[in-house]
Amino acid sequence: MSTRRLVHCAALVAALLPAVAHGQWSNRYPKVAGFSHHVYLEGYELPLLTNGPMDPAPSPDGRRVAFASRGWLWLLDPATGVARRITRSGGMDSRPRWSPDGRSIAFVRDDGRLLSIRALEVASGVESALVTDSAIVLDPAWAPDGKSLFYSSGIAGDIDVWRLDLATRERTRITDAQGSLELQPLPTPDGLAIVYLAKTRAGADLVRRRTLATGEDRVLAAGNILSMTRGALSPDGRTLALSWPTQEGYELRLTSALQQGATVALFRDERTVPLAPAYSADGATIWFARADAAQRLALMRQPAAGGAASIVPVTSWDWGTRTARLRIVTRIGSGPPVPARLAVAMRDGHPILADSGHVRFDGQNGIPFFYSDGATELTLPAGDVVVTAVQGLATPPASALVTLDPGEVRTITVSMTPVWDARANGWLSGEHHFHLNYGGPYHLAPDLLVQMGRAERLDVLTPMLANLAQRFEDQPLFDYRHTRGTPWIVWAQEVRAHFFGHIGLLNGSRLFWPWIWGLGYDVNQRDDRPNGAALDFARQHGGLTTYVHPVSAPGPFATPASMRGIPLGFIADAVHGKVDAIELACLWSDERGTAELWYRVLNVGIPMALSAGTDAMNNLYRTMAIGTTRVYVHPERPASLASYFAGLKAGRSFVTTGPLLDFHVGRAGPGQVVSRGAGAQAWQLDVHSAVPVDTVEIVVNGTVVERRTGFTTPGTRRYTGTTPLPAGGWIAARVSGPPTQAWPAMDSYAYAHTSPVWIDRVGSTDPATKAAAARDLLQALTVAEQALEIGYADADHPRLRAHYAAARGIIGAWVTSDH
Repeated sequence: MSTRRLVHCAALVAALLPAVAHGQWSNRYPKVAGFSHHVYLEGYELPLLTNGPMDPAPSPDGRRVAFASRGWLWLLDPATGVARRITRSGGMDSRPRWSPDGRSIAFVRDDGRLLSIRALEVASGVESALVTDSAIVLDPAWAPDGKSLFYSSGIAGDIDVWRLDLATRERTRITDAQGSLELQPLPTPDGLAIVYLAKTRAGADLVRRRTLATGEDRVLAAGNILSMTRGALSPDGRTLALSWPTQEGYELRLTSALQQGATVALFRDERTVPLAPAYSADGATIWFARADAAQRLALMRQPAAGGAASIVPVTSWDWGTRTARLRIVTRIGSGPPVPARLAVAMRDGHPILADSGHVRFDGQNGIPFFYSDGATELTLPAGDVVVTAVQGLATPPASALVTLDPGEVRTITVSMTPVWDARANGWLSGEHHFHLNYGGPYHLAPDLLVQMGRAERLDVLTPMLANLAQRFEDQPLFDYRHTRGTPWIVWAQEVRAHFFGHIGLLNGSRLFWPWIWGLGYDVNQRDDRPNGAALDFARQHGGLTTYVHPVSAPGPFATPASMRGIPLGFIADAVHGKVDAIELACLWSDERGTAELWYRVLNVGIPMALSAGTDAMNNLYRTMAIGTTRVYVHPERPASLASYFAGLKAGRSFVTTGPLLDFHVGRAGPGQVVSRGAGAQAWQLDVHSAVPVDTVEIVVNGTVVERRTGFTTPGTRRYTGTTPLPAGGWIAARVSGPPTQAWPAMDSYAYAHTSPVWIDRVGSTDPATKAAAARDLLQALTVAEQALEIGYADADHPRLRAHYAAARGIIGAWVTSDH
């Protein structure tokens, strides 16, 4: 497809797809205009923190290679294998680039909220600040004459390429495309042009060449969502080395740096990604980094003419100071060692990593973390270090301050104390929306989920297969199962008809095809196919159906514009009884807005269950921990995978981003029925929380009937009361917290909600409430139908029209019904 056609399609899709205002987790670093999915921008484009060499930069004389590792810069002598640390800050240093004379290195420093570009004089170790914008800055590259520096900056709103005159400090904006990220400028050897990456919000990504004098641009390569793509320009300026995605994984490819043409594959390994390629000064070798199965990064050396790549080992690490060894053992109380989530940092805040297993960055709280099986050993500079451990959402952070002497080997124990043991009280926890591998620098094996699930105290995991543009991630893993003890793991599928809304198919035995259709895709663009087709398929093959991250802002029924934020297929599918559960809590969505949609579905008598998931992209560095948004289910005994999913579908559950709830009306819990009796019922709610809770509420048919004050310190609080009940409908409990959270949570505010306790029977309704809810649903369905007719104006769609018309008839009867 041509570039012009891609841009046209992106504009049409943006106009017709459901409106996205904001999700619950948005951005940590300065906002870039036009990019609502900042999670992707930060995850794909910002630097990585790794426990091995990353961002190789061969020196101009060919004798050394600078790289980033453990958040510092190092110099490697390839002849001896000795790597010497050359930066020592509390920030994270990355993306080194040598000056043409070999005297200085420009690099990016990340302090956890802002990025800056600095220069290091290699001989003296003296640092100086080059660019300190109040915006994202990335990718320094020296001009061939050494007099200026190219870099990327978001200072003008979106991210553009800029040039800094090192003598005058004058800045010149080189690119100014709207709605695009212009990244990684590579100056040509003659200084007359740059090659750069241009990534759009619609995923139509390009590699471009710009003539500096005229501003003329030409496309060298095009692809969709080039998440880990980075480039290297050969010393003669004629060839470009690129890490490039395929259905089977990333390849290292060569292509022309002068004009668009064919590519040649140099390196491919479906188990790894060739990261951050860089040419040697003589052009004979391409250096890159890649991770092994334990997520340890290594430097690779690839002959530029082709042939086998080889590892360049680091045989010795010279820290420039005395080091120590620390062994960390984690326990619950005085019990045996247990898996845990760990954060380890020096006094200046610099993170300390394990020797293997990739580190992740909690973007909500700004904390790098990793997982331990219960005992892990670290090498670190001697001095003060703080260790923090949690397990799941029920444990307040347990911390220890340790002072290590040079050469010391120390073992410490960190004991955690849960506020509640959900499992002992019959509850099992599930995380039903996350992706194992999704555009990140690692290729993770599914067995790694066992350790992660245990460290997060999760019982059921359903990692989702999903498409990344036209690539279908992790497809061969669909038949993987782990049922030998918890966590039970069974794969799910996210089907993404962008136009109609994303749906999740849980615990089914077969994949649905096509995964993608509708506006926003090149193929199956106007298929006459509702989401209901995939939902029916899932049920036919034993699956449970959900709509995922359905609403991204509060007040979805406030205006016709806000109604566009409701997935265009949801109401029709829900009315036809095709949706088993709604994902009430998720990284991308707003719980309060999603609850408003769910309340109206319940109020017309549709017993839709709750689900939850983080939507974390687990092989990224910048991603939340799985299970920090989750659902708890109370299954029938004996507990099994089958009884768990039966309990989930029946609504014996609550969802949470932190607090844990145990709610009863009379003797009935969520998913069960209480008799209206004399018209009032006693209720009891136990709130167990490791994070602050502001407000505790009892909700009847979507209206708050009781509001109580929460608590600020970890623990348990019991609330009781008596509430009048209407003629029909439901009663539930919800709690919410302050606008910021801390560990063990990772969402922007605390939120938990129980599934409904039904009045007299499952699906009962109050006539007035039902009619009001039906009117709102009918208005939103009208908005969806209007979008359908615009989007499908040039395609026959009788099946879709009939699907919506039938739903309209059902809702219309509810509006006028007195029953």
